[in-house]
This record gives sequence, structure tokens and C-alpha cells, in this order.
Amino acid sequence: MDELKEECGVVAVYQLGKGERKNLAPIAVRGLLELQNRGQLSAGITSYNPDRDRILQTHKDLGTVHEVFYLNNSRKGHRLMEEYAGSAVIGHNRYATSGSLDSSHAQPFERVHGRMWKWFAIGFNGNLANYDELAEELVSKGYHITYHTDTEIMMHQINRSLRGDDPPDFKDLFQEVCSNFDGSYNITFINAKGQLVVLRDPLGLNPLCYGVAEDTLIVASESVVLSNMGVEDFKDVQPGEMIIAENGEFRVERFMESPRKAHCFFEWVYFSNLASSLEGRSVYKVRHEIGKWLAEAEKLPNEEDHIVMSVPETANTAASSFAFHRRLPYISGLLRNRYVGRTFIEGTDRKARVRMKFTPLREVIEGKKVFLVDDTLVRGTTLKTVIEELREQGKVKEVHIRIGNPPVLGPCFYGIDMPTVNELFAPHYMQNANGKIDPDPAILKAMAKDLGADSLVFLPLDKLIESVGLPKENLCLACMDAKYPTRTGRERFQEALEEARSIWAAD
Repeated sequence: MDELKEECGVVAVYQLGKGERKNLAPIAVRGLLELQNRGQLSAGITSYNPDRDRILQTHKDLGTVHEVFYLNNSRKGHRLMEEYAGSAVIGHNRYATSGSLDSSHAQPFERVHGRMWKWFAIGFNGNLANYDELAEELVSKGYHITYHTDTEIMMHQINRSLRGDDPPDFKDLFQEVCSNFDGSYNITFINAKGQLVVLRDPLGLNPLCYGVAEDTLIVASESVVLSNMGVEDFKDVQPGEMIIAENGEFRVERFMESPRKAHCFFEWVYFSNLASSLEGRSVYKVRHEIGKWLAEAEKLPNEEDHIVMSVPETANTAASSFAFHRRLPYISGLLRNRYVGRTFIEGTDRKARVRMKFTPLREVIEGKKVFLVDDTLVRGTTLKTVIEELREQGKVKEVHIRIGNPPVLGPCFYGIDMPTVNELFAPHYMQNANGKIDPDPAILKAMAKDLGADSLVFLPLDKLIESVGLPKENLCLACMDAKYPTRTGRERFQEALEEARSIWAAD
């Protein structure tokens, strides 16, 4: 995967029934552990416990779930779970696409208030494309923006709507709050009355599902959380729906109409856990299908000295499927160092970081012709260095790149940390393609040469859609076809494209 960064994962748990209160904090933390793939920068929970003076209490910090919750120190971890015990809990993993990298930006965000229904905490997964517009409006009304994150904007919007002397109707509250949001958002909300709300934006850009394990409602970004807790009949929260849990019960309501669905295809290709199922489609099976389509489209001969490798780890399934269907050996010839962190090496150059992260195994790949399968190609800088390392250190004979989706031609404004149009790899070669998504052979040859590869093939768009198994109109493919599902997304892309064209013209 070529330096594509995801944003966050959310979890919410709530005790059903009127029995003796349980401590659900460990369940929330376990859910965050299952969602670690969605964010490793920070983690946190907010728990509800009316027996404490601090009815809502938040623990959050920079680090992985293991680090933040002392999972490798049973004594400290157990004490923390007792201190933050609660019968309703929301949790959050963060990977920053906005804001700085200090602990104050970790979530959930909590707002303390003397009135219990105005005392709340929220966790947020997504990205508001119209953040600047919303922030300017708040500043004009006398608000001060401290953290410069979408979540802070949401807190202020909720705070404004919790006016008056009467507790809110949650459907009305979030209709008002979300009516001006343009982008993707899964929101978890909990207040000091023990009421819990979880909602999904009307486009359903990011996944969200729920189910019940014994007497506990569990809501999470991915189904792997539910299935690993024994929930077999989990359901997707539909776009524009909200879950309201209060008085030991929960209900599902529609709070906004859903004009269309726009599920992010990258969830299946890259982001989500292999064990998850999104919108009824298994992540593993989708990636397996991608490898199959790449194999069936392959035109190079199957010679004995060809092997198949992946850029680990999210491309592993597609690569193994490619190898199976081409009847070629699948070799783990490129090892990924899982213990190379992100933050402490940010000061080094990208090439050095790639070399720290990946190690070619010369003993098994020397002299071979390699099909190198990756899930996507964004900037190209990581892949260039990997190919260089395979040639210099691995002593491979040839490198043939196979990418599990079409070229990325535009930024994402809904939560994926993608660069500008000019920083993307493919637009430099396809700027005159007139809306064409699948590059022709001459363009592919030029791209391969720039990467240092012997050949390059992308999965065609129609095969990607077939692999995912959902109607094209239900997917967000904007970073490839420029058909952004929201007004602000379309406007921002035009601005980004004009900026890139001015740079290309100057060059």
C-alpha cells in the first residue's frame, strides 16, 4: 500500500435491561483492539457511571490500544478498568487526517456541564469536507476554535443545539446538527444521563454495524468486533439511521433521508479487517476476487522463473489469489517490519522509511521474474523504493506491478489522507485522458518506466465493481472518476484540479 492513511474507528457498548450494573469498559477496549487497523495514533474511552461524582469520565492518550490501556500490565490495566468502569461506554481509535499529533486531540471529546443532559462526550469517524465553512460560521458567532478538528466543530454544533431548559429529542437534535454537514460522519454520543446515540451519515461512506451479545448492545465500525464477541446476527446501520439507547433499551430510527448510498470502495480494498463483512460483502472475498480478475487479465507467459509476491500486508490476499489462479508460487519475498512505528520516524526521508519498513529476501527471490501485487498506487514514491530495493538487494530479474484497483486520479475529501492532485502519481500521465479511468498501453508503459518496473497493470474499474459486488451507484469512486457525492467535494476537486493544471503548465 502506497502511503494511504485511514482516519478512525469507533465503538459503543450499552447494558440492556434493568439488572445490576456491569462494567462494560473492558468490552469497549476489546472492541478498540479489534479496530486497531483503523488508527494507531491515539485511543480513548468515555464511560458512564452515576455512582461517581464524575458521571462521565474520559481516559485517552497517544499510542496504541495496548499502550493507552496498559494491556501488557495486568495490574495497571485492571486498575484503570475499575476507575473507568461504566454500564455505557464509547471508544475511539484515531489516525490523524487533521489536527496536530498531541494527546489533546485524542478522542472522545468531552464537554462538562452542570445539567446532565448537556454534559456529553462524542467520538467521530469521518471527515467534514466543508470544515472551513463551518468553522468560519462559528468564529463569526463568537466561538474560538482551539483544536482545528472536525470533532471540535461537531461539539460546538451540538452545544448550540442543546439550548433551552428541556432535554432534547435526539432525532430533532441530530437533524439540526447534521443538516449543514457535508462529508462522511459516524458519530458516537453519550451524556451524563446515560443516554447513548450512534449515527451514520446519509451516504453511508464509512461502515457501521451493531448487534446484541447477551444483555449488551455493541456498535462498531466493523463487524469483526461483533463476530469476535459471539454476535452472529449483526446488522449494518443504514445510511441516515441512528441508534438511541436509554432506559435499558435501544431503538433504531431514521434521522435523515438517504438520497443515495456512497460506500467507500477502499474499505474493501485496503482499510477494513479481512475478517469483516461490510454491506453484506466479505472483505476477504472481495480481495480474493480482485486477485482472480488480475490473474485472468494477465498476458505475460507463466514461465518457471516467475513468482508472485505482495507489498505486505493488505495486498496479501489479492496476491495469493493471483498466484493460485495463475498456478504460480506465492512467495513471502518482501518482509514488513511491523514494529517500525509511524511517529518517531517522521523526520526521516520517505526512502529511508521504506527501507526500514520492508526487507527483500534475496535467498528466495534472486534471479526471479516477480509479479508484485499491491492494493493501490497513490504517490508512487513507496513503490519506487520497493522496486529499487528488490532489484538492488533482492537481485530480482524483472518486476511486474499489478495493482488491485484503477489509478487514483483525485484526492478524497471524506476522511482518507490523500495528497493533492499534483502529488498523486497517475494524474501526471492521464491529465489529458478526458475522463478516461483505465489507462491505455502507452500510458502504462510510461508509468512502469518511471516506477522502475518492467510492466504495470491496474485492475479495470468494471472488475473492481464486480469484485465488490454492489451496484456502481452505491459506491463512492470519486478518487478515480471525479464523481464526488457531495457539493463541497465537487467544488474542492475543481479547485484542486485547477491548481494542479497551473503547476503542470508552469512545468
